[in-house]
Amino acid sequence: MGTVLIVEDDPTMRRGLEDNIRMKGYDTLIARDGHEGLASALKERPDLIILDVMLPGINGYEVCSTLRERALDMPIIMVTAKDQESDAVLGLDVGADDYVRKPFSIKELLARVQAFMRRSGVVEPPFYEFGQCRLDVCRRKLWREGKPVTLSPGEFRMLRLFLRKAGCSLTQDEIRTAVWGYSHFISTWDIDRAVTRLREKIEPDPAHPHWIRTTQTGYTFEMPETHGNRIDCSRRSDDASRA
Repeated sequence: MGTVLIVEDDPTMRRGLEDNIRMKGYDTLIARDGHEGLASALKERPDLIILDVMLPGINGYEVCSTLRERALDMPIIMVTAKDQESDAVLGLDVGADDYVRKPFSIKELLARVQAFMRRSGVVEPPFYEFGQCRLDVCRRKLWREGKPVTLSPGEFRMLRLFLRKAGCSLTQDEIRTAVWGYSHFISTWDIDRAVTRLREKIEPDPAHPHWIRTTQTGYTFEMPETHGNRIDCSRRSDDASRA
């Protein structure tokens, strides 16, 4: 069913996570510090990583950032006792896909793991092309008219979501969950600002957008001709959800 790498220095927490994840049918790998976790991820290429932030050696932020720099694209759920908004934002900015604070419900964490694993089963192309733009999914890079365009981790996740669900109307809540996880700090105004910044990077005329269209409940991405068959929007809850 898939392999989950657990990077956690607390032996009690580590054993509890391992037992519960194995009960769901997944294989597990264990790492007790940042260096061991990074080495295991690079060598074994797990399907998902549960990554503690406060680790001996190198911390979880550094592990996550290094993996993304190496173009490893498996989902990463960061776990920490920190409760500051800036810590959650930092985790997402370095490439994490979700952020869970201790103490947490093991049922909630397992639900997030299963949702990511289902999503990982969807075959995704290595590149998306639309207009004069080309998005490299593995390297998380965008080119426009052959020139590199800098995307923040959040902008990459948002553009990838729009492209995966091209032609589907996505609500503000679906976008928030897919891009920032279950964050209560992200408002509809924050989402609108992020969309505006993304439009400035991909739209020929951001004031009159062609690709990212505003709807009554959120946004939709105009279907690129190169996508071929239309996506089944009725299944969007599995793909857009992060929990």
